[in-house]
Amino acid sequence: MAKRFRQHAEAYFTFITTPGMDPTNNVAEQAIRFVVIDRHVTQGTRSVKGRRANQRLWTVIATCALQGRSAFAFILEAVEAFVHDRPAPSLLPAPP
Repeated sequence: MAKRFRQHAEAYFTFITTPGMDPTNNVAEQAIRFVVIDRHVTQGTRSVKGRRANQRLWTVIATCALQGRSAFAFILEAVEAFVHDRPAPSLLPAPP
């Protein structure tokens, strides 16, 4: 532990000298918490195709939550766009 601290001591205290930097990684943990809970509840998936589908759904859910958008409305819009051969909606935030 002492060796690790000697090697990375400066990084441990970056939050003190950098305005706006949080000393914890709570934001990152909160962003993936629902994914971990879902994986534990559903036991995950056993195929590459299933994992890819879950990754995409989790990305939509997390991004919409960060933007204050409805994930359900976004998914509905995406399905309607696919069915009617229209361009898919964007997850990028609307310009100010």
